[in-house]
Amino acid sequence: MRHHTSPRAASVPRSGSASAPPAESTAAAESTAPAESTAPAESAARTEAASGAGSRKLPLTALLALATAVFLTSLTETLPAGLLPAMSADLQVSEAATGQSVTIYAIGTALTAIPLTTATAGWRRKRLLLTAMAGFGAANTVTALSADYSLTMAARFVAGVAAGLAWALLAGYARRLAPAPLQGRAIAIAMAGIPVALSLGVPAGTFLGTAVGWRTAFLSMTGLTVVLLGWIAAAVPDHPGRGKGGRMPVLRTLRIPGVPPVLFVTLVFVLAHTILYTFIATFLDRLGMGGSTDLVLLVFGAASLVSIWIVGARIHRRLRSLTLAGTLLVAVAAAVLAVLADSPAAVYVAVTLWGLGWGGAPTLLQTAVGDAAGGAADAAQAMLVTLWNVAMAGGGVVGGILLGLLGSAAFPWSVLALLVPVLIVVTAARTHGFPARRTITPEAPTS
Repeated sequence: MRHHTSPRAASVPRSGSASAPPAESTAAAESTAPAESTAPAESAARTEAASGAGSRKLPLTALLALATAVFLTSLTETLPAGLLPAMSADLQVSEAATGQSVTIYAIGTALTAIPLTTATAGWRRKRLLLTAMAGFGAANTVTALSADYSLTMAARFVAGVAAGLAWALLAGYARRLAPAPLQGRAIAIAMAGIPVALSLGVPAGTFLGTAVGWRTAFLSMTGLTVVLLGWIAAAVPDHPGRGKGGRMPVLRTLRIPGVPPVLFVTLVFVLAHTILYTFIATFLDRLGMGGSTDLVLLVFGAASLVSIWIVGARIHRRLRSLTLAGTLLVAVAAAVLAVLADSPAAVYVAVTLWGLGWGGAPTLLQTAVGDAAGGAADAAQAMLVTLWNVAMAGGGVVGGILLGLLGSAAFPWSVLALLVPVLIVVTAARTHGFPARRTITPEAPTS
């Protein structure tokens, strides 16, 4: 928010990411050992064949649990945006002050994703995910019950911390759940929660908050998190963390060829998207389409889901071309909004192109940084999550400045200006970062 091989693929480390899961590695090792004593040769052959067949399949139940975690954490970040009047009235502060509950969430993620990912590198992945989601649920409960603005802001900060830890973990976790040729597709499934939350979840949460109260909307997030904790416990396989010998200092990750260009593209691309997305209602109001904001977001979300499907199906061979195509589609959409926005039909065409270009971006960027970082993938993912949230917070600030100085008509032009360096960097990083031929680097040992 992605592949195929021979039956023996599970035993061979392949392109950019996680090594085969321990169970697959064990099966592969047994299948290559000499047949002796208690295990007949034909039994070993059957074991190898079964392992190879299993390596062709994605663990959909587990991946959908990860996608739900992405959905809940993404939805909760932006949920206050649709509930500001009621929240501000209950907390007895201005709507502007209540709106900072979105900012403090992003700050919590940006400040802590890297240090917490480093500190918990040795934790088993399932335990870490359960801990993060439990903390997330507890913070949402406090938010729902709090009558004090300061306590609410503290709870939102903690929710952002827990979400950041989960986000830094989830893409790498999805990779490790899948055989090497299918890892991009696994990330696509896990990251599908982002556009679903933005396009469908926020309007639904806003409707729920309006109908039964904003506190119920947040309590519903807690209830869904409790269900998710049981789902993860029952259906998501565990994986070990990294022993000290398998870890790389976060800053040293920046020296790995390919990582800096992917992080730069992440920062600037997300900034460009967020400037327009955050103020889309304001932009549409200027065009006389303010009453159609929900429909516009629905079209954007539907196109984003199509983008995720396309990226998931092609990323194993087309990561570079898909990244270039996505950037160009968003640029064309911005150009249409800049020049032809007086036509409602042109606006819907532009929003469709925007969704098609943006929907697969999380998957493309997380896959690219994981491929480039190899054994340092967890550290690189934490850096990506940090920059992503810095860009989201920055998008609100930059968009507000543009709105005050130049008006909402400046938004699509700013997107175009920011996407120029993105295109240049993606085009230039054809050897590392966004290679013409994707290869997967085996991860470092976990112990």
